[in-house]
Parts: sequence; C-alpha cells; structure tokens
Amino acid sequence: MSNSRMPQFSAIITGTGSCLPDKRLTNDELSKMVETNDEWIAQRTGIRERRIASPSESTATLGSRAATMALKDAHFEPKDIDLLICATITPEMLTPATACFIAASLGLDITPAFDLSAACSGFVYAFDTASAFIESGRYKNVLIIGAETLSRITDFTDRGSCILFGDGAGAAVVSRSTDLSRGRLFSSLYADGHGWEYIYCPVGSRHPVSDQTVAARNQYLKLKGREVFKFAVSKFVELVEDSLRKAQITKDQVKLVIPHQSNQRIIEAAMEKLDLPMERAMVNISKYGNTSAASIPIALDEALRSGKCAQGDVVVLIGIGGGLTWSSAVIRL
Repeated sequence: MSNSRMPQFSAIITGTGSCLPDKRLTNDELSKMVETNDEWIAQRTGIRERRIASPSESTATLGSRAATMALKDAHFEPKDIDLLICATITPEMLTPATACFIAASLGLDITPAFDLSAACSGFVYAFDTASAFIESGRYKNVLIIGAETLSRITDFTDRGSCILFGDGAGAAVVSRSTDLSRGRLFSSLYADGHGWEYIYCPVGSRHPVSDQTVAARNQYLKLKGREVFKFAVSKFVELVEDSLRKAQITKDQVKLVIPHQSNQRIIEAAMEKLDLPMERAMVNISKYGNTSAASIPIALDEALRSGKCAQGDVVVLIGIGGGLTWSSAVIRL
C-alpha cells in the first residue's frame, strides 16, 4: 500500500506540461442547458467554468500536447523516454491503449506504453509506478500523463454531475537521480471496490452497450455527491497526516499541497482540519472543474510555472476518486 524511497536511486520530476482545450463552458452557459445558475454552482463547488474538447480533440491529442510540453521543459527528446504511462478513465478507445496513441504521436515505435485506470487518483498511481521502475534501476526516464475528456461521458441533462466535469491533460517526466535528498520521499496507494457505486460509469462487460443502456443514459458518469464529499474530506486529512509522518516531514516543511481538484469545499474543509492555510493549497478548480486524472498534473505544472513551488520544495500530491481509490505522494522537487 505504501512505499519509501529505495537507497540506490531517486525518482525526480525533471519536467512538466499541461494542455487545456480552448473552449470554455461557463456556469451561465450551463444554466441554459439545465436548471442551475452561476451562484449555485460556485457556492457548492468553487467552479466558474470548465474546458470542453472540440470535435477534433481527444484524450490522446490533449495528452500528446501535454507530453510534448513536459519533454521540452525537461530538455529531453522523445527518444530519451524508456516508458510511457497514461492515466485516464476516458480512453481514446477500449483498445489500443491511449498511451500507445500518444507514443506514436511522439514518433516512438518500440517504447513500452500502457494505460492506468484509477480515476482521480490516476496520476499519483502513475507517479508511484514510474518511481518503482526508476528506483529499481530498470528505467532512466518515464513519461507519465493524466488525460481526460470527461465531457464525452458527462450527462448534460443531470445538473448534479454536469456542473463538475471538464477536459484537459497534464504530464511529467520522472527521471533517475543519485541525489537521494530529492524525488519521491514517500507514497501510498489504496483502493476499496466496495465503494464503486459512489462514482461510476455503468457501460462495460457488465452492461454492454445496447439500445437499453443508451435509453437509460448508462454511458454517462453517475455519482453520489454527498457520500463522495464525506469520504474525500476524511481521506484527504488522513493521507496528508500519515504521509508526512512516514516521510518524516513536518507540516512546516511542506511548501504546497496539490490535491485532486474535485470540489473547493472539500479542499477548504480538509485544509482547515489540517490547520493549514488555504494559500498552501494549489487550487485551480474555478477555471477547469474536475478533470479527474488530469487535475493533479495540470495543477502541478501551473504551480511550477507560476513560482508557487520550485526545485527543492516539498509538495504533497493527494488523489481521491472512483474505485474507490485514494493516494498520496510526498516529493522534494
């Protein structure tokens, strides 16, 4: 469930990137589609607008652009990458993996690539996986991507869910280093499938696509908002406290907490319970909504590019999502 850094190598983040579609869907525009309004949405979620992929955009195209930015930031060429992992719940197709499409777009033709499905915890799961490959000595550079087009599985007749979701992608290059003071200091991954009904999309082998499933709108995301809120706040607090204790890091040493952007009220409630000021949380949900596996890498990239954190700082990544899954990573940049 949890991992500490291995002694020989560390896994450090050498570059980040992100990509958001140009199209904005504001709360006022949503109010013309369902019975809602800007004040109602903003008070309950903190969201003012979200990005929506155009017909020519997809999970792979957004992921590829974010990956290209991350490679540029790391001063790497695609050929320098030994492994590519894409975290997503909105894959390009059921098969092949979205990671394979992204690898092909980068000109890679033998580099291993696979998808990872852990919903909003996906990027932290990918970071943990990349770190294990790097710390074992197997690979030098792993490209990890969180990419989603949630608008494609959002029911825009359901005001309880359609107000939440947006599209986007974020990426990071994770590289081998002999500087053991940097990189992954601690990480943890958890899952409890008993809570699958909190957040789920019904279609699949249990409910194959048919006229009946489409009529029941089962191709769209379903969620139980109140239950998710309670679960997320408690796990957020638990993850931060447990991770810092096991990483032997104090709260005062943490520059920034970068949580999954699910709901601003969840982040505010958790930060209050942790006795941490909100300025030490990276929050951009007002602009992008919930982008599932893409939200943490987008926020990390924005935090680094805006100077909210920098090399040498300690950051804590917190992912909580469908599965149910929850995850954390304490990283010295």
